[in-house]
Amino acid sequence: MEQITIRFNLNGRDVSVQADPNKRLVDFLREDMGMLSVKEGCGEGECGACTVIYNGEAVTSCLMLAGQVEGGSVITLEGVGKENGELDEIQQAFVEAGAVQCGYCTPGMILSAKALLDRNPKATHEEIRRAMSGNLCRCTGYSKIIQAVEMARDAKGGAAV
Repeated sequence: MEQITIRFNLNGRDVSVQADPNKRLVDFLREDMGMLSVKEGCGEGECGACTVIYNGEAVTSCLMLAGQVEGGSVITLEGVGKENGELDEIQQAFVEAGAVQCGYCTPGMILSAKALLDRNPKATHEEIRRAMSGNLCRCTGYSKIIQAVEMARDAKGGAAV
C-alpha cells in the first residue's frame, strides 16, 4: 500500500508519520501510534469503544481513515489527565462515582464526556445523557456514568442551571 506523510496533532504534540492513508484510524492509532486506549468494539460506529476527540468533536475512529486526520487534532485517553500524571476531573469523577467496571468502554465514555464539557461546560442532565448515548456499556447501568459526568461538570465549576 502506498504510504504518505500524515501531519497532525496527537494529544497535544505535533507528529509527522508515514502511514497508509486508507488504514482505519482505530488501527492506525493503536498499531502505528501506540494509543492502546483506543479499542475496537463493533467496527461499525455503534458502540463508542473506539471514540476519540477529533478537532473538538467525539468521533468513532473505526469509521475514519488515517489520512483524514491530516492537519487536524486527535485526543485519545492517553492525552487526558494532568501533566503530573494525576487524573483530570472527569477521570476522577468516574472513579469516585464507581462508573467503571471492566473498563473496556471507559476511554470512549471519558472522551465523549470531555468533548461535551469542553464545548458545553454547563451541560444539563439531558444533554449529558444524549452525549453519552453513543457509548455502550455491557457491565453497568448508565446512572453512575451520567452521575460521574455531572460530578465532573460541577468540579469544573460548570453546574447546570
